[in-house]
Amino acid sequence: MRLRTALACLSFAFLFAGACSGDGGPTETDAGGGLELDLPAGADEAANAIEEATLRSIVEALSSDEMAGRGPSTQGDLDAREYIADYLASVGAQPGAADGSWEQPLGLISVTAAMPETWKFRTAGESVDLTWWDEYVASSAVQDDAAAVEDAELVFVGYGITAPEENWDDYKGADLTGKVLLMLNNDPDWDPGMFAGERRLYYGRWTYKYESAVRQGAAGAIVIHTTPSAGYGFTVVQNGWSGPQFQLPAGDGPKIAFEGWVTEDAARKVVAIGGHDLAELVASARSRDFKPVPLGIITSLAFTNEVDRNARSANVLGLIPGSDPEVADELVVYTAHHDHMGIAKPDEDGDAIYNGARDNASGCATVMGLAKAFAALPDAPRRSILFLLVGAEEQGLLGSKWYAQNPTVHPGKIAANINIDSAAIFGAARDVAVIGKGKSELEELLVQAAAKQDRVVVDEPFPDKGYYYRSDQFNFAKIGVPALYFKAGTDSIEHGQEWGRQAEDRWRAERYHQPGDEIYDEWDFGGMVEDARLAFWVGLHVANVDETPGWKPGDEFEAIRERMLAERPD
Repeated sequence: MRLRTALACLSFAFLFAGACSGDGGPTETDAGGGLELDLPAGADEAANAIEEATLRSIVEALSSDEMAGRGPSTQGDLDAREYIADYLASVGAQPGAADGSWEQPLGLISVTAAMPETWKFRTAGESVDLTWWDEYVASSAVQDDAAAVEDAELVFVGYGITAPEENWDDYKGADLTGKVLLMLNNDPDWDPGMFAGERRLYYGRWTYKYESAVRQGAAGAIVIHTTPSAGYGFTVVQNGWSGPQFQLPAGDGPKIAFEGWVTEDAARKVVAIGGHDLAELVASARSRDFKPVPLGIITSLAFTNEVDRNARSANVLGLIPGSDPEVADELVVYTAHHDHMGIAKPDEDGDAIYNGARDNASGCATVMGLAKAFAALPDAPRRSILFLLVGAEEQGLLGSKWYAQNPTVHPGKIAANINIDSAAIFGAARDVAVIGKGKSELEELLVQAAAKQDRVVVDEPFPDKGYYYRSDQFNFAKIGVPALYFKAGTDSIEHGQEWGRQAEDRWRAERYHQPGDEIYDEWDFGGMVEDARLAFWVGLHVANVDETPGWKPGDEFEAIRERMLAERPD
């Protein structure tokens, strides 16, 4: 990361959930920094406890139709949590919640919005209606029985980004109170000298867009979807933003009424009635001089909500206690989310169960396999190991957010987080891809662990998708905990790199957040085993050494870590 960017971004990262990242770099990541992987006797033998049969059986159980997609606050959710706790107990883990139980309850609010079949936008002499599902999708951002936006002006705000360290402000002080903001997805990605080039930062995430609209006092926000800018098709939006939407209980702060998406074609139709060309608007947004553009278009949106204030899920916590009294109250935390999308809109074959085999039964299986490996060590590690299977990730990282707000130890006593989300299913690979390359010293350990398997650590193959800000390690990073998120690369040992990239592309296009996310013929658990062993070796090192790894100098989360270490209790 450029030092100027890092320093300017520190306070922003803490206040607004972070938005900067390192610049790009060479494809391979070298160790650097001088950290040496230090493993105790018996580490390799314990790693061998992670086996294909174990991982397969767990994925099969959690992604079975009987689990009904593990939607939050469903019987499938409860069954999955019970299965996970039973397994952790069977391999010797202890309950890890603060109250001595296996679970940290999540009190959720379920909000199901009844959006109108058509959404009207109008000028003095013309109007256009957008059709629900095919052209627009929206969810309620309030936890009330009904909400409405009446006769609000539509304003195009470019990317909707305020980034002082990049000398970028799409708002330019405009009064947008009560307006509906129309904005582009992603962040400026055409210049490698700003916004980390093609690497997507938090500024490019839809969560940032909606948070930005709240800070402007807007009534609502609409993101224009394109597959390149989102990293997925509109079907993912349709499936993810319809039906029950789960939230943590809302505070008293400002809110927008709704969070919406429209297709690119729909956006083009809407702005045209105000005499605007979408392509010209997009072009104008590609400049630091951009100012919000009132479109001369008025819209209203009224909807009712079915609000369930008694929705329930939980994080599941298993613990291997540390053996050193001096540091046993410190944690190495492994995370994976146990939820998926439950039962939703059927696909063309009539299948309505979103099984979530890869996303993220595979991650759960990996973390549960890690528990088996740690229990197989001849001596327990010095620090304690927490296996944290979190809920409601698909609803906005809610389970990990709740744990980060209510951790079982002070954040300064969490030595590291290693997150597993959508594990390797296409067999062994020559490479290991670091998500958010260049952020923490944990990567140096990963390089050395990968070398034990004759593998190389590389930059993530799809940096434009912003994966570091899309999974549970992000919430640990926001409280300063050095957090590692890696995946198998795409250079398949059996089939080659091009095949590996195509397999990932096919899975994302055809199965991601769809009923087709099941175990199918191409699954090969060999890569999952290898990656799990990498996670084991890295976490075991951190659990045993005197001085634990930190963030790379200048990283956006470094200052938060320093503050948490200074504030940690003795």
